[in-house]
Amino acid sequence: MGTSLLHIDLSALVANWRALDAVSGGSVETAAVVKADGYGTGAERAGRALFNAGVRTFFVAAVEEGVALRAALGPEPVINVFGGHMAGDQDMIADMALVPMLNSVEQITRHFEALPGKPFGIQLDSGMNRLGLEPVEWDAVRDIVVSAGPTLVMSHLACADEPDHPMNARQLTAFRAMTDGLPLRRSFAATGGILLGPEYHFDLTRPGIGLYGGLPYSDARPVVRLECPVIQIRDVAEGESVGYGNSWVAQSPSRIATIAAGYADGITRHISNAGTLFDGDTPCPLVGRVSMDLITVDVTHLPHAPKTLDLLCAHQRVDDLAEVGGTIGYEILTSLGHRYQRQYKA
Repeated sequence: MGTSLLHIDLSALVANWRALDAVSGGSVETAAVVKADGYGTGAERAGRALFNAGVRTFFVAAVEEGVALRAALGPEPVINVFGGHMAGDQDMIADMALVPMLNSVEQITRHFEALPGKPFGIQLDSGMNRLGLEPVEWDAVRDIVVSAGPTLVMSHLACADEPDHPMNARQLTAFRAMTDGLPLRRSFAATGGILLGPEYHFDLTRPGIGLYGGLPYSDARPVVRLECPVIQIRDVAEGESVGYGNSWVAQSPSRIATIAAGYADGITRHISNAGTLFDGDTPCPLVGRVSMDLITVDVTHLPHAPKTLDLLCAHQRVDDLAEVGGTIGYEILTSLGHRYQRQYKA
């Protein structure tokens, strides 16, 4: 084995979707977000598994992602594009039957002029100040937009991973003020919003990170395992250093395994001298700096010479590694490198 092996458990992915679908409730449609190449797991394979499990509505970030997903899934599912209708996108939107979530008056004008009568959704800004029409803009165009029949009107929560944050209730109030009483299908909740309770669910929920084993869905089954091959094991004498910058010095005679993975594979340098890999159930400390293609690991305590070590596994999930690296599970997942050999478990 010359490259690291990324194991992707599609059955766990589907189980996580079914569990979040159950939380959403029987009258609510549960979609799936597969942007960023399915959060690093491969959007086409993840999308097919979810489609076979019953998902009929998907969300991607950009039109190009929607084109690839449509090619993988065929004509049946609805594929919504969070980024909306950007300049030059009209041919791909029309040819691939994508549904842009229009985010501004400019995008509304572009879509209505370039693709009159074609499906669209609307994104409203309920307080996050990132994407979507602000209340005053929505008031100005609401009647025209509603008469054109959007397939969905949505907004996005800023603090859903903190259930007690007052921003959640403020945004809910703002979203309802903009949409109550209108004959529109509504969506407000991603993974965190689903867990906030039924008042956040509306007509459609759109889980993302929770499908792939990440927080805030703490009951999620792990979806990925990253198995890294050992290239070489060497003996290091007391006082000798390992890696760039002499940042780790052996305090006693040690055995150091060099494994084939590094920051070119999406492994953050922030876990240098702080991360852990696993030989089965046994933790092995990462020593020295993470370099472009290599990581060095202390295996002195192992009774054997390991052939592989796991960076992501049941003992260290994406959010555990993210905590060590000072980031979030989303970044760990979406940074998973394309040099990995991917192995899917159905």
